[in-house]
Amino acid sequence: MHRIITIGREFGSGGRELGKRLAEELGYAYYDKEIISAIAQRSQLAEDYVNQVVENQIHTYYPITVAVSMAAAPEDTVYSVNRSIFSAQTEIIQELAGKSDCVIVGRCADHILAEMKPFRIYVYADMAYKLARCRANGEAGEDLSDKVLEKRIRSVDKARAQYYRFYTGDSHDDRLTYDLGINTSTIPIPDAVAAVAALVRATK
Repeated sequence: MHRIITIGREFGSGGRELGKRLAEELGYAYYDKEIISAIAQRSQLAEDYVNQVVENQIHTYYPITVAVSMAAAPEDTVYSVNRSIFSAQTEIIQELAGKSDCVIVGRCADHILAEMKPFRIYVYADMAYKLARCRANGEAGEDLSDKVLEKRIRSVDKARAQYYRFYTGDSHDDRLTYDLGINTSTIPIPDAVAAVAALVRATK
């Protein structure tokens, strides 16, 4: 069975960077946004729509294909489409995990792959760190006040938590459900990567 590492993360904590660096260090495949593209292709939905559903669990009416608008669609149709997206996500993640050792960021992968017993990591940070990181990486967009940016960060985390609970019944930020928690406010990402890589190699 392949070695699978899943990464849950708070927005702005650097979970994506940590996952990518860890995959490179271990020589593992890395999957993140690639899953969104694969879902869109398999389900024949617009990639922007798939991303909105996966990141925000939207139920509003939104054009879901290049040619077709859902503006007049009944709510149960939108719900059905969202469920089909999660089904496609589940299939794709299971297929990817069956191919090789890999690191998968987000996408409920820890729950979807539970039977494969992935090494589950949760990456978090204090708000001051997340604010600074978002600004440094240009994720803040326009020149926002700390108050407004903090509100956006909390909004993203809330949406992710709602999506995770909706499809898994579990809490996204319950650290007792993870094998390892990493606070990037106090542990630099390169150091965390080195430590996790050593742990993974030692427990193979």
